[in-house]
Amino acid sequence: MSDPGALPPSSGSPRPGPLSGLLVADFSRILAGPYATMLLADLGAEVVKVEGPGGDDTRTWQPPVREGVSTYYLGVNRNKRSVALDLKDGDDLAAAQELARRADVVVENFKPGGLARFGLDYDSVAATNPAVVYASISGFGSGPGGRSLPGYDLIVQAISGLMSVTGDPDGEPYRAGVAVFDVMAGLHATIGVLSALNLRHETGRGQHVEVNLLSSALSGLVNQTSAYVAGGVVPFRMGNSHPSLFPYEPLPCSDGDLIVTAGNDGQFRKLCEVLGLPELVEDPRFRRNEDRTANRDALRPLLVERLATRTKMEWFRDIIGAGVPCGPINTIDQGVAFAEEIGLDPVVTVGEGGTAVPSVRNPIRFSDTAAAYRLPPPALDQHGEEIRRWLAKPAGEEQL
Repeated sequence: MSDPGALPPSSGSPRPGPLSGLLVADFSRILAGPYATMLLADLGAEVVKVEGPGGDDTRTWQPPVREGVSTYYLGVNRNKRSVALDLKDGDDLAAAQELARRADVVVENFKPGGLARFGLDYDSVAATNPAVVYASISGFGSGPGGRSLPGYDLIVQAISGLMSVTGDPDGEPYRAGVAVFDVMAGLHATIGVLSALNLRHETGRGQHVEVNLLSSALSGLVNQTSAYVAGGVVPFRMGNSHPSLFPYEPLPCSDGDLIVTAGNDGQFRKLCEVLGLPELVEDPRFRRNEDRTANRDALRPLLVERLATRTKMEWFRDIIGAGVPCGPINTIDQGVAFAEEIGLDPVVTVGEGGTAVPSVRNPIRFSDTAAAYRLPPPALDQHGEEIRRWLAKPAGEEQL
């Protein structure tokens, strides 16, 4: 750690995660930053969530709610302790600066340059804490063309081109059903922080890690952006169809759609065997993936005719049993139930008694360490007194 006076372990419990001993000062709000810091907290880091007097905006993003608290906020803020600091107040600003001075990691998603007037930008923090890994998440980067643009996920879904490839071919562009680029930027920020921490072991110095939603979007669009930058092809909306594979989409059975994804020639052969259509494998129109993709309009009705003879779950069992990826289109509750059925234990309870909150398990599994669920998402300034008292003491002094 960059400061020997570590904040005492939350709830008095040991922190078994691989990031145990790291102090993260979280000056972020909404989604991308809080998601990143929650992942760090799950893996053992001590995260102090700094909120303005009104709290994180997502506290008011409701419905839905659980016992009056926004489930949006609950979804990305476990394992943190909250302190409310008004950066326009001298004492609160001094506390925020001291927290940044002691932190191993600072995460913020203000507009680029927005924290400079408070002495909380990277240069100011690194002047007194050269070992700090300082992560900034913005919408469009810190360059002159993007620093003033608002960074909402929906705007980036539009500007990046995602919406242009989402929806029916003859319909309107659609956004994804989740703030996908906020989540992606949060993941990229986490990777950047961990990479910088690793280098710090060699150099003893931190660095500034910058992530922006648009760059994360263009990277995350993978084959779609590659189609343009490498092939000169501008992708377009294809509904649920894939531009390079077939079958790779929902196909109707007798009682609903089943996603069928024969991603290579071997899987297509197995699919045809299960469907009782072996002749399709030798048909020159369908022999290779390129052939099937080019002749999808001829192949689709042949598959649909056979799939219509049974239910989606009957076909699911047989097709998946043959080693061909497929799956029903579930609702969220059915998706959680399916994860439970196959032993993924997707839901954990964070906290005890009346404060316990069901939460989605951290997806990372380790053989020797484990994610820990120590604290439910905090109320605004729930730990303010404790944190202020700790910051007021000299660094390195014994703590609670």
